[in-house]
Amino acid sequence: MMALDKTDHQAMAARPKPHPESESAAARQIVPRDPARTRARILKAAVAEFSAKGYSGARTVQIASRAKSNIRMLYHYFGGKDALYVCVLEEVLSRLRAAELQLDFGTVEPEDGILQMFDFIDRHFGARPELRRLLAFENMNQARHLKRSELIRRSASPVLELIGGLLQRGAAAGLFRPDVDALHLYVAMVSLAYYSRAHGPTLSRIFDTDLLADDWQAAHRAQSHHMLMGFLAPAPVAVAGAARPPATRARKGNKA
Repeated sequence: MMALDKTDHQAMAARPKPHPESESAAARQIVPRDPARTRARILKAAVAEFSAKGYSGARTVQIASRAKSNIRMLYHYFGGKDALYVCVLEEVLSRLRAAELQLDFGTVEPEDGILQMFDFIDRHFGARPELRRLLAFENMNQARHLKRSELIRRSASPVLELIGGLLQRGAAAGLFRPDVDALHLYVAMVSLAYYSRAHGPTLSRIFDTDLLADDWQAAHRAQSHHMLMGFLAPAPVAVAGAARPPATRARKGNKA
């Protein structure tokens, strides 16, 4: 079992010690009849606490209180604060991955498939501020906890394969450039969906425009569609004999 953080130690030490008989009675009462439900409540409370305060600011005692459980159950199911935080990251990112993989592009035109993927990412980030905040906190920590999760690393590959299939079909049909990398495209789509929301409060103040308003986000989504299709479109084929713009040559001896 991992050590409690300093604040948790202080909180537990300050509590009056119960009578042995009452302690044994309380212990019998906290034995969970539904372990899965208790664990889920703790995990849900942890998502709220960590997304609001980050890893350093969150307290396991507060998480247990939010979950209407106790610190012993938290450490029983998750082993400690570090392990719980990794589980929180896995939970929010696994929701995104699982929902992405429900998308079916087998009978969809490649262009429509890419736009549907972007719209899904855009809606997902828009509806889940806890995901945006947790990613921001973890980036500040240089992905220190995310590195411990093999689950998150494994779940990313199917998404890239899904995008890669759309890119291959689009290139074969002459709709897309043949040199587009699936990871680069995915990062670009997430950036278009994420940045204006993650930095919305500051950008809105700087430019005196509410970037988080529904109409601004709808316009940004439409513009993102045009940007994605413009990026993916194949380069125009040069026509034989077409006039070329005159080349500019440096002339020797010219004086200003």
